[in-house]
Amino acid sequence: MATPRQLLCILFPIAVLGCSPPPSNTTHEITSANTAPVKVLSTSDGDTLKVQFQNGKSSKVRIGCIDAPEYSQEYGLEAGLRLKALIPTGATIKLRKITTDQYDRTVAEIYSEEKSVGLQLVREGYAVVYHRYLDGCSDTANQYVDAENDARSRKLNFWSQSDPVMPWDYRRNRR
Repeated sequence: MATPRQLLCILFPIAVLGCSPPPSNTTHEITSANTAPVKVLSTSDGDTLKVQFQNGKSSKVRIGCIDAPEYSQEYGLEAGLRLKALIPTGATIKLRKITTDQYDRTVAEIYSEEKSVGLQLVREGYAVVYHRYLDGCSDTANQYVDAENDARSRKLNFWSQSDPVMPWDYRRNRR
């Protein structure tokens, strides 16, 4: 007989992924000149992963231009599970480096099957646009804003809350 925790671990991802809207057909063209293929080693939350470059080196990557709820925040666990579903361990993805952040993580737009993973998370309501850093995604900024407005109006996931706390405010209030 499975324990309640084991059942939760089995059923929760099914419930979360089963309720997600279908992937969008919207794509942003990628050119090999500005992206690098990498292998996903792990995901740690809704906007952070660890990758391995072709030269064998690994790095933590923060998905640029978005912010996902923290694990201890409403929809934080769901955001992490959705990212893991979109880019599972072992998958080959492409990244377009934007910068390196204060924690020495690569900040980049992430693409899987020629689609922006960050944009997909925003579109589905698992992440919000990080307006403070949106200039790093200047070519796709309008798509991010439009996706967030649509998710908010449809009250998808994070936006289903009556008074959602933005992830950056949540982190600031916990310090």
